Amino acid sequence: MIELLNLWAAWFPELWKGFVLSMQVTAVSLVLGIVLGLVLALGVSASSKTLRYPALIIVELGRGAPALILLQYFYFGLPSVNLTLTSFWAAALALAYCTAAYTSEIIRGGIEAVAQGQNEAAEVIGLGRLDALRFIILPQALRVALPSLLGFSIMMFQASSLCFTIALPEIVSRASAIGSSTFEYMPVLALAGLMYFAVCAPATLGVAALERRLAPSRQA
Repeated sequence: MIELLNLWAAWFPELWKGFVLSMQVTAVSLVLGIVLGLVLALGVSASSKTLRYPALIIVELGRGAPALILLQYFYFGLPSVNLTLTSFWAAALALAYCTAAYTSEIIRGGIEAVAQGQNEAAEVIGLGRLDALRFIILPQALRVALPSLLGFSIMMFQASSLCFTIALPEIVSRASAIGSSTFEYMPVLALAGLMYFAVCAPATLGVAALERRLAPSRQA
């Protein structure tokens, strides 16, 4: 056991660099993806076919393509059209597109969960459609969608482990490199797994607690 702890102590600084990079990729992809997801949710919910159909196609393509395929496309495919991205931005944009496709449906579900009477009340007090959406509908919709968005964020952090396939030196890439040089694959991958667990387990409990807290207000 002491020998294992010594190995982990020696490997931890290198894995920590990859862990930080994984967090950075996840953060960038979530910020970009959720903003785009909101735009797509509004587009899919629009009454105009000119807005609805393109948004729906973008969403379905993003949901239908595995994250691994998107990563490969952004990193290896785009150079064929003279658009070369670094492994970081290829990973961030690919995961952002995946995030946008899925969170658009989460946000759209939140919008549809808002009672129709809220729109009618906004009209009564003289708010335009944009102001009603901004001040009344979206705050309530995002409150409903928040637990699901947070849960999906945990999944995207886990999905960042796929970025080793495009040479991003995140935690799995560094763990694999250590395993290749030391042939101690099991211990180093166990340490990498524990580092993921240290983030995902508390975050999952937090999401569950948030769902319980919001449940009474939803019923009301």
